[in-house]
Amino acid sequence: MITELRTLIAVARYGTFSAAGDRVGLTQAAVSGHIRRLEETLGFTLFDRTGRSATLNPAGLRTLARAEALVAGFDALGAPIQDDEWAKPLEIGAIASVQATILTRALVPFRQRYPNCRVNLSPGVSLQLMDKVETGELDLAILIRPAFEPPRELEWTPLAYENYVLLAARNVQGDDWRGVLREQPFIRYNRSSFGGRQVERFLRDNAVALQEWIEVDDIQAMLSMVESGLGVALVPLTETILPLPASVRAISLGPTPIHREIGALYPKLTHSAAVAGFIECLQSAGVLAASCNK
Repeated sequence: MITELRTLIAVARYGTFSAAGDRVGLTQAAVSGHIRRLEETLGFTLFDRTGRSATLNPAGLRTLARAEALVAGFDALGAPIQDDEWAKPLEIGAIASVQATILTRALVPFRQRYPNCRVNLSPGVSLQLMDKVETGELDLAILIRPAFEPPRELEWTPLAYENYVLLAARNVQGDDWRGVLREQPFIRYNRSSFGGRQVERFLRDNAVALQEWIEVDDIQAMLSMVESGLGVALVPLTETILPLPASVRAISLGPTPIHREIGALYPKLTHSAAVAGFIECLQSAGVLAASCNK
């Protein structure tokens, strides 16, 4: 019955039978079968069904809480002894712009839940971090989602979405981002990063003439350069630069701006309680990031 309980948790987490099936590798029919067997065993329904939608009813909500406790207890049966579990540090990689925000917020509850777990933090750009997760050097990395699909053996959990804007000094005239880009020196987001490649594709697609003079791989440094009157920059509105200084303004890129997705990348087949626990803490931290960017 543990399998059926896991399916119930997946449906509650991902919202629909179809979405839950996609995430756990089951067809929608198989998910429906699991829920039906669970309801028959318990003797009551778990969902209010309307058309194709299904919402947990009060009995379902009570059962969900108990199911999560039972599954967690079952998973703990195969966990190593605590001293062995925490003997090896948790290896985490993170891009610079999330280290003081999403990462730090996640570490607070993680430290409370797993006080014996040591953490090693490796900085880097997204491509480097992805390679290190794939080779096993890192247990998990927080990075920008690439334009291509990550390797099949890795799992991606989205945490935050950040729209790009054109940063300009307050005294720079005009609200047309194309015109401002043509007239001002351009501070380019380094193209060795996934974010810099997004900017490069966006500029190429829009065929904008530029006055390029410097390429930088740090968003905070780019903001400081804009504030100092050294030019304008296309950057994501990440938490680390908000609120913007009074001397800097953000110019919208129009009705279809580009954005970057920040997420956690980790092996699909992981039996580490530390990794699983840290992902849960990251998801809560990512929700806060999304609310901060609204």
